[in-house]
Amino acid sequence: MVSRTAAAALVTCAVLISATGCSSGFDSGTTEQDSSAEQHLTLLIASSGDAETRAVKDAAAAYVKETGHTVTVDVAKDINQQLAQSFAGNKPPDAFYVNSDQFANYAESGSLYPYGDRIEDADDFSEQLRASFTHDGELVCLPKDTSTLALAINTDLWKKAGLTEKDYPTTWDQLKTVAAKLTRGDVTGLVVNGEWARLGVFMKQAGGWITNPDQTEITADSTQNADALTYVQSLLESGSLKYASQVDTNWGGEALGKGKAAMTIEGNWLTGGMEADYPEVDYTVVPLPAGPAGQGTLAFSQCWGVAKDSSHRAAAVKLVEYLTSSAQQLKNADAFGVMPSRTSAQAEYAQQNPSAKAWVDANAHAQGPVTLAGFDKVLTQFNTDLAGLGTGDPERILADLQRNGEQALAKGE
Repeated sequence: MVSRTAAAALVTCAVLISATGCSSGFDSGTTEQDSSAEQHLTLLIASSGDAETRAVKDAAAAYVKETGHTVTVDVAKDINQQLAQSFAGNKPPDAFYVNSDQFANYAESGSLYPYGDRIEDADDFSEQLRASFTHDGELVCLPKDTSTLALAINTDLWKKAGLTEKDYPTTWDQLKTVAAKLTRGDVTGLVVNGEWARLGVFMKQAGGWITNPDQTEITADSTQNADALTYVQSLLESGSLKYASQVDTNWGGEALGKGKAAMTIEGNWLTGGMEADYPEVDYTVVPLPAGPAGQGTLAFSQCWGVAKDSSHRAAAVKLVEYLTSSAQQLKNADAFGVMPSRTSAQAEYAQQNPSAKAWVDANAHAQGPVTLAGFDKVLTQFNTDLAGLGTGDPERILADLQRNGEQALAKGE
C-alpha cells in the first residue's frame, strides 16, 4: 500500500509468540515439511504504526493457538532492503509483505513461491488486485488489503468559502472552480503529493495510463496522458493546486489537518492519520471528479509473499490464508483503517464504515500499480519529473517516461 508519507517505519523487533518450535532457517538439503507437523514460522512485515503491528501479532497469536505452530513476527525498518539481504543470504523469512513496486523483481528472480493455485477461493479477491500480483500467468501471492484514493474536504473551510454539498465537484471543470474559490490567504484549494501515486488519478480519468491492461506495452506517451498532466499544470500555474512540500507539510493529510489545504487526494489511511493527529478537524470524503473518460482512481496493495526457499511453504501458505480470511481482514480494517481485499468482506466493511463509502465504491473504477521488473526506478524518475511539472513540459515528461518504461520492459522480457 502507498500510505501516508509521514508514516515512519518502526524499529525492528522480533516477538516470539510461542517459546517452542523448530528452526525456520532454510537448508538446501532439506525438503518442505508437512503443514500438519509443528513448525516455527517467521513473518516479516512493514508497519504503518503500532495499530498495524498489534493487529498482525494478535492474528499470529490466534493462528498459533489454533494450529500449534509457532510464529515470530519481525517488523522491518526497510523491508525492501531486508528482504533483498535475506534472499541473497538464502535465509528468507517464511512469509512477508511484498510491496507492489518490488513484486515483479522478486517474482522474476524466482524468490517467491507462487501459491495462488492452492487457494480455493482466490477469485474472492478483487480482479484488479489479483492482476497486480500475477506473473507469467500465475497468481503468485494474495493481496493483504487494499486502499483507493478519493477527495477529502475540510468541512469548515468549505463552508467559509460559501460552498455546500451541492458544490462537491464531479467534473474537472468543477474541481478547478472550487479549488480557485477555496484558495485564499494561507489556504490552498487543493494540496497533494507531487507523485504518480496521486497525480496518476488524472491520467486514468483522461482515459490513459502508463501501460496497457496486461502490462505488455508502455502507453505513457499518449494524448490522454498529456491532457491529464496539462490539466494538473494549469492548476499549479493558477496557484489553486500546490504540492504538500510547497506548503511545508509532508503529505496531503497533514495539509488538510493543519488547515493549509481545503482539499486533498488521499487514501483510506487518512482516517487513522486524522484521528491520531487532528481529531478536532471535521472533514468529508467524496468521490474524485470524473475526467474526459469518466471516473478513475488508483488502488494500492501489498501481497503476502511466501519464500520459494522456505522449508515451511505449506504451513506458510496456511498462515497466509488465515491472515487474509474475511474475518481477519475486517479486524484489520477496524484496527488500522485498511479496506479488505476480499470482495465479500468489502460489503460488510462498507456497512460498518459508511464514511468510507467513496473509497469502497472507488474499487469499481480503480487502476492498480505497474508491477513490472525494474519499473520502480522508472517511477522514481517519473516522480522527479512530476515535481517540476509546474514549469515543465508535460509531453517531454511523458516521452521520457515512455522511453524509460520501454527500456525496463525490454530488460524484463
